[in-house]
Amino acid sequence: MLSNIILMNKRAWAVWLLVPFLLSCATYNSRMNMYYSSVREHNYDKAIRKLDNKFIKRNRNQLLFYMESGRMYRLKNDYVTSNQYFNQADNFIENYRKTAGDVAVSNLVNPMQQTYRGEDFEIFMVHFYKALNYAALGQTDDALVEARRITLSENTQGDKFINKDKRYSADAFALNLQGMIYEMAGDINNAFIAYRNAADVYLKAGGEYYGVTIPEQLKKDLLRTARAMGFGSEAERYAKIFNANYSEESVPASELVLFIEQGMAPAKEERNFVLTNSGSGIGNFTFVDEFGQPSMVNFNYNNYNISADRLSSVRTVRVAVPVYHINFPAPQSVSVAVNGTSYSVQTAQNINSLAVNILRERFLTELTNAIARQVTKKLVEKGTEAATESIAKGQQKKPDANASDAEKEKKNRKNEENAKLAGDVAGLLINLVNTASEKADTRNWQSLPAFVQYVRIPLTDGENTITINANGKSKTVKINGVKGLQLLSEVIE
Repeated sequence: MLSNIILMNKRAWAVWLLVPFLLSCATYNSRMNMYYSSVREHNYDKAIRKLDNKFIKRNRNQLLFYMESGRMYRLKNDYVTSNQYFNQADNFIENYRKTAGDVAVSNLVNPMQQTYRGEDFEIFMVHFYKALNYAALGQTDDALVEARRITLSENTQGDKFINKDKRYSADAFALNLQGMIYEMAGDINNAFIAYRNAADVYLKAGGEYYGVTIPEQLKKDLLRTARAMGFGSEAERYAKIFNANYSEESVPASELVLFIEQGMAPAKEERNFVLTNSGSGIGNFTFVDEFGQPSMVNFNYNNYNISADRLSSVRTVRVAVPVYHINFPAPQSVSVAVNGTSYSVQTAQNINSLAVNILRERFLTELTNAIARQVTKKLVEKGTEAATESIAKGQQKKPDANASDAEKEKKNRKNEENAKLAGDVAGLLINLVNTASEKADTRNWQSLPAFVQYVRIPLTDGENTITINANGKSKTVKINGVKGLQLLSEVIE
């Protein structure tokens, strides 16, 4: 038996040497690198082929498959197929409910193994692209449905938090878009309400919301629709708040809201922290943060059904949490010229800021969940050690009845050593699995743009030539002027 245990011990240490390799291949981005490389090359046909892989088609990654597919077909201007995928994403988001299995794998393995449900801002971006697709297809009624669904998503988002003023409890970009959709459909009253709601989000945040200063165009749209509806007091109140004196201007018969998408959204990476338990049983863990400063997190072990006695036996844990890596740090300077007149663009959505700050807001939640996961694993490890040691003791031969007391003591001591060794090996093997399986959830909809800008411009009857200048390159788009408001989005390098 001893030889078998020693052999097991050697094999365990051999597996231990492989742990750094197991940990190095953890991120979602690395698994999807060939796909994202094709996206960066603007080779969307190739990107779609790269989406045909088992990894992203797994049940737990289905939402990402739908969102990425919808985005790629939209970039190919195949709006029908794009919305087929976005509708599947929408249905998934609306109907999915967390299962006991999801909770189990998240708590006992890692959150990468549970079903991906999307970041909150990703859900609003699904509405954005669906509305643009419907607009491009001339399906205004369907775009209106999307506008109403933005309200439902806003309500759901707002209900998540008690301290709404300090959390991402609304999406100003989605509300601004909602106003444009209503205006496109000729519903000026609801357009005014949406613009007002969007402006209020900015104003409550002090004029800037997740990296976006309240757009001047939004101010103009709010005041214009207020006046159009005869809401003079509202127009005066907001004009005073904005310190604006916009004169009433005639609305062009044909207008375009041009969205400009730049860059790619940040990618999630994994960051590891080593936390030390005070050993007092009160759940105080200390760690060194990303800035090299010592920090403390209070771990409420009662929320995870862990007793103080069991917690005190766990002194050190390594936890993995997600962080964002910025790929496209700042938008390029962009100018738009239409029919000989130049227009400046304004930032409408900053996904870099949204992603980083929303993740920062829930850092403590991510950290405490990771602590709970690792403490549970540690307790399983210790329980396995004790159980294996007990089983080994029960299977060992007792000293011969005729042996001397010295021989019996020697045999019992050897049995104790062998049982202890068996427990250590079993615990080590569990530790190896726990260490290799500890990973942060690094999944995200990374083909989203880093920034969305927009400009509202008048059109003339017939064909209009729009020239977009950015980073020394020009892109020309032609569009026919028709009565009312049109929505269009272009991607620039």
